[in-house]
Amino acid sequence: MKVERFAKSNRMPVGAIQCENTTMNLLKANDFVAKVIRDKMAAQNTLLVNITSSAGSGKTTLMQATAYKLKDKLKMAVLVGDLETERDAIRIREAGIESLQIVTNGVCHLEAQMIQQAFDHINVEGLDLLFIENVGNLVCPAAFDLGEDYRVTLIASTEGDDKPKKYPRMFLTSELMLISKSDLLPYVPFSVEAVIKDAREVNPEIETITISSTSGDGIDEWCDWLLERVKEKKAKAEVNA
Repeated sequence: MKVERFAKSNRMPVGAIQCENTTMNLLKANDFVAKVIRDKMAAQNTLLVNITSSAGSGKTTLMQATAYKLKDKLKMAVLVGDLETERDAIRIREAGIESLQIVTNGVCHLEAQMIQQAFDHINVEGLDLLFIENVGNLVCPAAFDLGEDYRVTLIASTEGDDKPKKYPRMFLTSELMLISKSDLLPYVPFSVEAVIKDAREVNPEIETITISSTSGDGIDEWCDWLLERVKEKKAKAEVNA
């Protein structure tokens, strides 16, 4: 008797069903809430910037450096996403601006509904600039719109210059790439030219700034970029008023 053989991937256990792909439904729901957030930020002329990176690339240190530079020029706040602890929000508050920790309890990214819930616990009215410091991850956060005006992705000199091609969706959906920890460039095998080349092959329109939050390299340029984006948003609101 001939025994018909199937590939393992095609074998169906007794009682198994083909499940609907729920990922698209989740993203559709997320996009609905993201639009609510975007409309809210537009109504109050608040620039919303989503800061993404892998873990340890220096997002919180950048938020501290930005707070020191701009807290007397702009009214700012930061929503911080992490799997556990409130450590990053505490560090940012110590730098002189309001910050709220969003503890995801194991979820590897922030979603729009988390941001919407956070608005019940922090006053965002009258802000010029609201940062979302996303969970350290170059994969999942790329898929979730948080209602931001701009997505800014850090890539640290310590993590290798091959990330834009390995995690293309994050760089494709970002307007600005910050090459962080530039003070360590003499000591690590990292090419600024190579990472910019790869990022622009993924996204020809991506802007780049090389920074060090500890030495201050590039921080003025980064802050000028933010000030210009805030100015542009307010000018657009005046035209549409």
